[in-house]
Amino acid sequence: MMIKGVFIFNVLLFVAPIFVWSQSKKPNLIVIMTDDMGYADVGFNGCTDIPTPNIDSIAYNGAHIVNGYVSFPVCGPSRAGFMTGRYQDRFGFTTNPTIDPTNDIAGLPLDEKTLAEVLCNEGYKSAIVGKWHLGTHPNFHPLNRGFDYFYGFLSGGHNYFMNQLTVESLENVKSKWAWYRTKLRENHKTLEFEDYKTDYLTDELSEAALRFINKQAENDQSFFLFLSYNAPHTPMHATEKYLSRFPDIQDRKRKTYAAMVSAVDDGIGLVLETLKKNVLIENTIIVFLSDNGGAHNNASQNTPLRGTKGSVYEGGLRVPFAIQWKGVIPVNTKYVESVSSLDIMASMVDILDIKSNRKKPLDGVNIIPYLTGEKQGAPHDYLFWRKWEQNAMAVIHGDHKLLKSNKRSESEIYNLKLDVSESKNINGSNVVLEKQLQNEWNHWNKKNIDRIFPTLGEDEWWTKNKN
Repeated sequence: MMIKGVFIFNVLLFVAPIFVWSQSKKPNLIVIMTDDMGYADVGFNGCTDIPTPNIDSIAYNGAHIVNGYVSFPVCGPSRAGFMTGRYQDRFGFTTNPTIDPTNDIAGLPLDEKTLAEVLCNEGYKSAIVGKWHLGTHPNFHPLNRGFDYFYGFLSGGHNYFMNQLTVESLENVKSKWAWYRTKLRENHKTLEFEDYKTDYLTDELSEAALRFINKQAENDQSFFLFLSYNAPHTPMHATEKYLSRFPDIQDRKRKTYAAMVSAVDDGIGLVLETLKKNVLIENTIIVFLSDNGGAHNNASQNTPLRGTKGSVYEGGLRVPFAIQWKGVIPVNTKYVESVSSLDIMASMVDILDIKSNRKKPLDGVNIIPYLTGEKQGAPHDYLFWRKWEQNAMAVIHGDHKLLKSNKRSESEIYNLKLDVSESKNINGSNVVLEKQLQNEWNHWNKKNIDRIFPTLGEDEWWTKNKN
């Protein structure tokens, strides 16, 4: 039976007890994040040309979050929000940072606590496998931000074919985008070609994730794994193994995109199998989401949403989102209230009864009681967004969304329940509502600060290294 919203839980409460976590052992946490993945590119959101059975199983064995949002429509700031549970605007992380490894301010501020740091204090071992993008200076290295293990790359994008990774390190970059060809790192060690277990980046990251899980299982250790895939971010690279699965897709870019997503799905399947093999699946919270909406240049699809990565329309902010926690979140839950990536940190803090920093309060909420039916209504009264450089903003309250973009001078208001594609601007039809939404956003914005470091788009640090 498909549960179609929070209100259906009222019926369930009469036939089944509320699901309450009562395990003595702390739950493991796995957050699987794809990069630039379209809202409509998973089966549980209606995709028909790219099978995603393993990704879909997370939604079907737990909750399909229909209205799942990230805190920013671009990679780096979105990840900063997720990693801290706080709007990245609070600490000036409002753009993708420069890749300059000598810049000691271009990254997640050191006085912001990461999810890994918080869980470390609770006895967890934490790993990030894949893309970091929260600063390349040694101060910002994952091992200095609460993680015990790192396997991947520090920059914001990467080539997928392991034989193309020929640049020793970021310090050796001498041309723009050459950081895409840097060799992977394991902790602080630079890996060579013979160190890789596979010939394809997505497979390589999946294998590293499995090794970490197996090690924690052997040690009976509670853990947090951030599996941060680069796919399906450009460049569009896929091996024949995955391309051959899509003979009927004629568009070359879409075919490659499908292959890249399929590789991710395979990896997630291996993760789920490894959890089952180690008898960990029952005590592991698994979250799947993208860091932002599908990009304009990778053949992703955000249907029926308007806009793409970088936009404050739904296509930039609303992402495929699913959560599984067996025995706690009922299977086949279809949750329709708005959920944020900020909620992941807040949920873990509440589950583990961790005291949060009053001077740096979390902006997320514990969504687990809402997914189980223990709490009714919406987790958030409002969700907010700001693109400082473009002077763009958005706020959602209930069914309504107010936004202003750099491309249009007038404000826009949409009823997302009736018009999810944001095609019918009802600005002017309810002046009171518009004023309310604007005032709430203004109040929220008073607690934010401006950008604190150079943006990637203005990054010319590599020219200094040219011969």
